[in-house]
Amino acid sequence: MTLALENHWGLTGTADGVLRILRETGSPWLRVVLDLGNFNFAADQYAEMAKLLPHTALVHAKTYTGGGLFYTADLDYRRIGRMLKDAGYRGYVSIEFEGKATPEEGLRESVALLREGA
Repeated sequence: MTLALENHWGLTGTADGVLRILRETGSPWLRVVLDLGNFNFAADQYAEMAKLLPHTALVHAKTYTGGGLFYTADLDYRRIGRMLKDAGYRGYVSIEFEGKATPEEGLRESVALLREGA
């Protein structure tokens, strides 16, 4: 069993904060849920993502069809797809839909967006 820590807010709002927890815990069973939309306010969100890729067990791909409910992250999924491939990531990518569109429309468009980046 693996426990996965998501980058979110507070201490886990930066890659360095997440890595600090991983390092200080020292457990091989603690990994990362990389939420691609949660580095939206970082100076370089892709650099933050890259730091966590070697420790990632699951990726949350945030999408915002119809505009975001709270904010909209402009994510380059082609670039992210290359980053995942280059890092050798072979795990799951889940869709975390936070848009104003209907779930049917949002999920359909999200799948298409992610397939373009794959």
